[in-house]
Amino acid sequence: MRLHLQVGAATDIGQVRDHNEDGYLVDHDVGLIAVADGMGGHRGGEVASATALEALRVAFVAGAPIDEAVDVANDAVHEQSIADPNLRGMGTTLTAGSFDDEGHLVLGHVGDSRAYLARDGELERVTTDHSLVEELIQAGELTPDEAERDPRRSMITRALGLEPSVVVDIIELDLRDGDRLLLCSDGLTTMVGEDDIASLLAEEPDAATAADRLVDAANAAGGVDNITVVVIDVVGDAASPESESESESESESESESDERAAERPDGVAHEPADDAEPRTRRWFGLRR
Repeated sequence: MRLHLQVGAATDIGQVRDHNEDGYLVDHDVGLIAVADGMGGHRGGEVASATALEALRVAFVAGAPIDEAVDVANDAVHEQSIADPNLRGMGTTLTAGSFDDEGHLVLGHVGDSRAYLARDGELERVTTDHSLVEELIQAGELTPDEAERDPRRSMITRALGLEPSVVVDIIELDLRDGDRLLLCSDGLTTMVGEDDIASLLAEEPDAATAADRLVDAANAAGGVDNITVVVIDVVGDAASPESESESESESESESESDERAAERPDGVAHEPADDAEPRTRRWFGLRR
């Protein structure tokens, strides 16, 4: 049985930050989805996440497997940070997945953005945070509950762009009809517990609405960081390509209206006008 993806995504500045350093990428044509959370102060984090996502997309479209494409993204961020003194030290997390119509998923993961799999009513985290508190949990020095309240929880131990090379976690999954995948930045997971994330994903059947509701939940809990969510539903042949195409067209039109921006041929979305809402919902393209 051939499998198809129905995707909804949202990114939001949150309640505290003055700009959004997160970004995401959804490219149905090649089956590539990614979330990045930049760091570096001023504009460094925003540049790092956007640079990584674009380099990832270009490399993957050119035929690189996901691990090599992540390496290319690391090179791009590192080289730009060296070339521009204003961007020194910038970096980004990256959690990226490639799909085929047989349901095979390969994830490349660096940092503390996350991927979850919801299947048969259970939510499982399939990535491991590259963070100090995660190492302390693994060493038995912190419990997961203590880690949620630990002031060091934002300290990551691995990111793209900080060094000439990076170790990439590769996770492979065989997806099936009815699965739901969640990619998100830590702006969601530091605000909303996994039980609440699981409940919301189970309650809301529409991927785009689920993404918006997760962002709303993070903001309601304080929204101390940028929040980015990509929800991916895996559906079998019963969902016709025609109906998917219509849904995608409707979503693109709504996004273009919300952002007041046209899509460029390279699939990268323009920045919204100053008076546009900071939230975006998109099916295709890169949100910086």
